[in-house]
Amino acid sequence: MRFTDRWRPLAQDGLLAAVMAVLLSVVVVNTPRAGALDLSAALAGSLAVVAWRRAPLVSLLVSTACMLVVAAHIQPGPPAAFPVLVSVFGAVRAGHRLAPALAGVLFLGVDLVAHLPGADGSGQNLHSAALLVGWFVAAGVAATMIRHRQAYLEEAEQRAAEAERTREEAALRRAGEERLRIARELHDSLTHSISVIKVQAGVAVHLARKRGEDVPPALLAIQEASGDAMRELRATLEVLRDSDRSDGEVPASGLDRLDDLVERARSTGLPATVTISGTRRELSAEVDRAAYRIVQEALTNVSRHAGGAAAAVRIDYADEELVVQVDDDGKADPDAPPVPGTGLLGMRERVASLGGRLRAEPRPTGGFTVRAELPLGEPS
Repeated sequence: MRFTDRWRPLAQDGLLAAVMAVLLSVVVVNTPRAGALDLSAALAGSLAVVAWRRAPLVSLLVSTACMLVVAAHIQPGPPAAFPVLVSVFGAVRAGHRLAPALAGVLFLGVDLVAHLPGADGSGQNLHSAALLVGWFVAAGVAATMIRHRQAYLEEAEQRAAEAERTREEAALRRAGEERLRIARELHDSLTHSISVIKVQAGVAVHLARKRGEDVPPALLAIQEASGDAMRELRATLEVLRDSDRSDGEVPASGLDRLDDLVERARSTGLPATVTISGTRRELSAEVDRAAYRIVQEALTNVSRHAGGAAAAVRIDYADEELVVQVDDDGKADPDAPPVPGTGLLGMRERVASLGGRLRAEPRPTGGFTVRAELPLGEPS
């Protein structure tokens, strides 16, 4: 398409020049006093029209000089002005004023002298000269109007682009301000609360060990989970405050921390197993992060909604996708209606953003299953 658009104007100009060359050749050949020089000048002046877009001044110079020779010698009438008219139009359209004006005045002056009564014994009147004056004025006016219209359209496009850029800058500025506001809120609320939990859990672990008592696994899980929460919260705050990050993603945990995640779930009393099949490979950051978050959310839901259940985590490295599946064999409390949450919605959004598929539904044999199929992208 680009090749065609580039060469279409040249083909049109070539066709115009060919038509003019044929027309003027017929006129010159049918003129009694015409010679080889006149025919050559007519052809050269017509073919110069090919350059009226790309080199308007060259086209103007060649066509005017050649057609002056023809007009002064054999006086073919208005057809001799056609190449000059096109060249004048092109020069004015390109922004030139003096050169096309001089060319027009020179050609009209020569034509007027040639048509004066008694100038060459022909006795022709001034009718054709007056007609040519009107044509040249019309060509100049039309070219000026087209040039002004093009300038107006270009200015309108620039204004539209500037307005769009201003809107984008305003949107980015508002987004940056909102990110900073969220960062402040998270820092002022969650950071303090999680720090208190971590400190208190650490004190309890220290006192238990100091008294020679066994530290409850749940207490150790709280201490470890609070440490992970603080680490990821700090990373989130850094991303929110860093306006130069274009991806907006938090450098969070991946499947390299799957064992710690499952072990922490076990320490809370949830029996959990992990099965990994297929050839392990390096994953892209997005897929790695999504897989970890899906397992994390699924295990959290099992602990909250399926008391006494056991969970089975399966990671399958297939040829073109990573399959993450978490099954449990628990049953929800019939007296406790389900509480809507954003965990499952977040899972669906993560999987959808990667072009994958998510299935979360009750199992026929009891319990619940979460299965995500994530396309394997290039490792980052």
